[in-house]
Amino acid sequence: MMFSLTILLILANVGVSLACFQNKELFYKLCLNPYAVHHRKEWHRLFTHAFVHGDYLHLGLNMYALWMFSGEQTPYGNIFLEESFVSHFGSAKGEFFFLLLYVGGILFSSLSAMRRHRDNPGYNAVGASGATSAVIFAFILLNPLQGLGIIFIPVYIPGFLFGLLYLLLESYMDKRGQTHIAHDAHIYGALFGFIFPMVLDYEFLLYFIESIRAYAGI
Repeated sequence: MMFSLTILLILANVGVSLACFQNKELFYKLCLNPYAVHHRKEWHRLFTHAFVHGDYLHLGLNMYALWMFSGEQTPYGNIFLEESFVSHFGSAKGEFFFLLLYVGGILFSSLSAMRRHRDNPGYNAVGASGATSAVIFAFILLNPLQGLGIIFIPVYIPGFLFGLLYLLLESYMDKRGQTHIAHDAHIYGALFGFIFPMVLDYEFLLYFIESIRAYAGI
């Protein structure tokens, strides 16, 4: 069944998040608390936090992004990242690599929080934003000229420019602070998503470069 992993990931996110909305004790057992990971060796938090969300809006936005870039035709065109992996690598290997992309995005996006907050018992983080950032940037690598935009704003720019602006904005917001959003997780997840497919096949990078060269007329 095509998009089976995408559907399963969405169902897992929705199921765990809804359970945590009703059970705050479960919420705090699954969230990313770098202090608990580092000092109490609760390693599961590095993974489980990505299936927990702060509220319905947080959950909805992340699942919308995952579905739009992995599992369905969208206003931007045919964006089927999971299908792209299957087509390129074969069925079993493609699904496995897509799952590694998602899981790797979760783990890699946790690195900054672990470095910054491992001695801060009051810091907690939740959400699939690191994983969805990985999915989005893997898509950008494979489709650098596909028009992308912000939800509800009908202005689209080539994916590689969208990605650059995204990283610049997230870096600015991370340095500025004053929000409760883990912008560093978005950055780390995005970088993982962009690099991981290159490790699997360097031809993705060559295609990315050639596409930009053609766009720029170089």
